[in-house]
Amino acid sequence: MNYVKSFPLELFFWVTALILLATANSQQHHFTLCPLANLGFKDWCPGCGIGRSISHILHGEFTESFSEHWFGLPALLIIVYRIYTLIKNKFKISTTNT
Repeated sequence: MNYVKSFPLELFFWVTALILLATANSQQHHFTLCPLANLGFKDWCPGCGIGRSISHILHGEFTESFSEHWFGLPALLIIVYRIYTLIKNKFKISTTNT
């Protein structure tokens, strides 16, 4: 039970997000959580399309990814690096406490 309490919630969040993006249908537009898009500013939001762009990358559709949002690949690399550092820090802390 102590392991569950010490598990980084951020790590769970990022891994779950990538799994959901990998299993999403990248050809279909889904409901958005973007407040600007929900208010009707669909062409103005600077972040809209990053999730679809990452989903296209995870499906191997690189041209479609770039057409959705140019920052999809850098965002995916940043997220993967963050997951790596969270895992590395978790194992470093748990090995020094034993």
